[in-house]
Amino acid sequence: MAQAYILIQTEVGRASAVASDVAGIAGVSRAEDVTGPYDVIVQVATDALGDTVRAVQKVPGITRTLTCPVVGAPASA
Repeated sequence: MAQAYILIQTEVGRASAVASDVAGIAGVSRAEDVTGPYDVIVQVATDALGDTVRAVQKVPGITRTLTCPVVGAPASA
């Protein structure tokens, strides 16, 4: 299973709506609106990373995405 974080920039005032829409996409574990250079951070865990990224990019209000695949073993709790 592939894991990744998708960093999203949105149109002004759309971060909350984008996070809500993205949260409903298959493979998305979590979507949070945040402050800083990115407006939404998405955690993904899926066997179809490319399909999930393409679905996220189709959400209205997104202006740019940056996908960061997780490498290595997951951290222990």
